[in-house]
Amino acid sequence: MRKWIWLMLLVLMTVAVLGSRGSTFFEQRPSPTIVERIPVGTPELQASREVDITPQVSTEKLLNHIQKLNFQRYTTKERSLTRTYITTELKKFGWKPKLENFSDGVNIFAERPGTNKAAKAILVAAHYDTVASSPGADDNASGVAVVLEVARLLGSRPTPRTLQLAFFDQEEAGLLGSQAFVSKTARLQNLGGAIVMDMVGYACYTPGCQKYPAGLPVTPPSDKGDFLVVVGDTEHLPFLNAFQNSQNIPSTALNKQKSMPAVLTLPIPFKGLLTPDTLRSDHAPFWYQGVGAVLVTDTANLRTPHYHKPSDVPATIERSFFSGAAQIVVNATSALLEKNQILETQAPS
Repeated sequence: MRKWIWLMLLVLMTVAVLGSRGSTFFEQRPSPTIVERIPVGTPELQASREVDITPQVSTEKLLNHIQKLNFQRYTTKERSLTRTYITTELKKFGWKPKLENFSDGVNIFAERPGTNKAAKAILVAAHYDTVASSPGADDNASGVAVVLEVARLLGSRPTPRTLQLAFFDQEEAGLLGSQAFVSKTARLQNLGGAIVMDMVGYACYTPGCQKYPAGLPVTPPSDKGDFLVVVGDTEHLPFLNAFQNSQNIPSTALNKQKSMPAVLTLPIPFKGLLTPDTLRSDHAPFWYQGVGAVLVTDTANLRTPHYHKPSDVPATIERSFFSGAAQIVVNATSALLEKNQILETQAPS
């Protein structure tokens, strides 16, 4: 009896061993196969390529520009000091700025040629003067800071289109600097479009803090002042549409913590004749010359209580909103510089 028991146990053990060797469920895969299926280095390489494609703004550098410009920029001397700061910064980034005098002030202009001479240029601009008694942190040191950040990030990047920069004087006196700029009609022949920043650093998050002009042709994204507005003319819708996709950047180690505000694009017909509130900044003279231009803004007095007041100081700048707005401008500018697309609205075929 004991022999049969031992024989039965021996048979069961033999079957178990043979079965385990032949079973695909228990078969151990060679370790090299597992290693081959896990591309350890790929995410890091991909991230580095994404960073190279999409330059990231520096919040600290943006805010530092606003701190350096924390003074009234109204008198002749004050505006001269402002020009010195701007030109010094541009030279640090390798640009060769030029001062362009007109009867009431001085504009600053700089250019980095593109690789395709037939491609039209993209201009990025902001006014640097203020009204009396206001240090103009939002109006418009914020715009100046973004143009300087564009200069730093895109100045040495070869692109098909030429990148131009302009800092307009005497905007607060009636758009005098931008009017003088567009009066040189020869320079407009190779200009594809202008991106003008005027107040891009203020946000409010209380429901109802955002006001709207009557007859707004689109539905606002929020009743809070937490979005960026881009105003463009209907004759150049592809130029305006570049900002609709400006938030779609890859998530990388550098930008994964960066939040960007929603973008409200406003296409304006008839060069703003029916909506005069949309003609209050330096983009308007370009419209009158038939050049596509967009105004990028936080909506000024429709949102901020500090508009044209002594309280428009660096402490009122909303850090996250400002950084996100600057990134949107950099993204759209970079995309426009890379593509030699037609920026005029095309009639349906």
